Amino acid sequence: MTWLFCLNNAEDFLKGQWLVMTVYRVPAALLHQIEQELDAEEKETMLFLCRDLVPDLPAANVRKLLVALNEREMLTPVSLSELLYRMKRFDLLKKVLGTGRTAVEASLPRCPQMLSKYRVLMTEINEDLDKEDLSSLVFLLMNDLGTSHVKAAKEKNFLAIITDLEKLDLVSPNCLDLIETCFLNMRRKDLAKKIQKYKQEAPGQPIGSPPVYANRLQVSFPKLSLADPPGVVNKGRLTNGACAIQAEQIHISVPETGGAQAQVSNKYRMQSQPLGVCLIIDCIGNDAGMLTVTFKALCFEVRCCLFPNVDSLVRELYEVARLKQHKDYDCFVCILVSRGNHQGIFCTNPIVPGFSLERLKNFFTGDACPYLSGKPKLFFIQNYVEPGTWQENPSLLEADGDLCTIPQGADVLWSLSMLNASNMERSQSSSSYYLSALTELLIDPHKRKLHLLDILVELNSKIYEWNRTNPRDQYSVLLKHTLRKKLFLSVS
Repeated sequence: MTWLFCLNNAEDFLKGQWLVMTVYRVPAALLHQIEQELDAEEKETMLFLCRDLVPDLPAANVRKLLVALNEREMLTPVSLSELLYRMKRFDLLKKVLGTGRTAVEASLPRCPQMLSKYRVLMTEINEDLDKEDLSSLVFLLMNDLGTSHVKAAKEKNFLAIITDLEKLDLVSPNCLDLIETCFLNMRRKDLAKKIQKYKQEAPGQPIGSPPVYANRLQVSFPKLSLADPPGVVNKGRLTNGACAIQAEQIHISVPETGGAQAQVSNKYRMQSQPLGVCLIIDCIGNDAGMLTVTFKALCFEVRCCLFPNVDSLVRELYEVARLKQHKDYDCFVCILVSRGNHQGIFCTNPIVPGFSLERLKNFFTGDACPYLSGKPKLFFIQNYVEPGTWQENPSLLEADGDLCTIPQGADVLWSLSMLNASNMERSQSSSSYYLSALTELLIDPHKRKLHLLDILVELNSKIYEWNRTNPRDQYSVLLKHTLRKKLFLSVS
């Protein structure tokens, strides 16, 4: 397959003058050319940058990586340009894509970005470390890595060391204190400041905070950070997020307190027609019809994805995240129904590892999808946990940071229901009670006068009563949010 545009005009594409594309496959010859131009260190950098995109890659091979990204339709002119730009191969931007550094820099803030900020940060730090710095870093990590890993680390670069620390669960996008402390001890305050800036722009759960316990019959409302990338507001018309027409821009940031300086009112604007896109992903097949009727009645543009495998799901998420309609809408909803475990969902794939729930949210954060910045993003998940991964406890489902995804950034609501998958065997055609009760409340005209959190409190009450009278079907509900204002799912 080939792209339906001329590569010589890629710079016009990045400036916004793109043509309609019906396929997203890069020519094999072009991928071969890129691979041949990279040296061993650059290939290692590319593999590191894309590790989250193809976690099931069988071997550390750049050609296999590019083929996998291409087959999953993740490679577009924009994403390929982003990848080469982050690797600082500006010559390949010109030679292969016919564009340049300036055009890519102009496009990055406007387009959903394929690479995570965490991996981009690590590659930038890698470029700032010399051999002496690496030697000091390995020495400081001696107790954390262990003797065998330390010996191997002495022959590795920074990205390989970070990969080892990730495998040991010592470093992750939300856990960088160890590396920050090392840089401070090395007197590399410049690198420590980069990590501190990253934390401020994309905070997660505070390091060292106690584990989260989600009782079957209780939901907690933790204090979460509200930092999102700076919003852009037009003087002519204020909306939840960036304006559709940005004739005159004023950059504002959302303070961590969610103070009045960044808020025009105490509730989200819900006036667009439709209110937003509602993406329904149903890998089981029992709830899509009911959910479609409900959210169409709530004035959402409903988009259904039935029985996807993991690859199809990723393509759908990328496509929805790129929709231009988001700039004119006031809200986004994603509903996911699937088998899974406590870390993610399997879709229709027969085996793990499946798809991380953390990745689901990351497609629609303010930095990945600028048109949704400052607007409420609602996620409702029904996860049927497969036997062998379900943690049985008669009174308490214990969930730590690895089992429960906590939203990062402002304006996210995350409602996760878990039920033992064995319950589906007794009644394969029955709907999720969690989703049925949710739709019943949302469609009730009297309940719609309540803001969403009040509705979800009533949902908890219904789940509580269900669990009390149905001991064999015990639902566990986890609710986390970083909403800054009241949200009413009706035109206001």
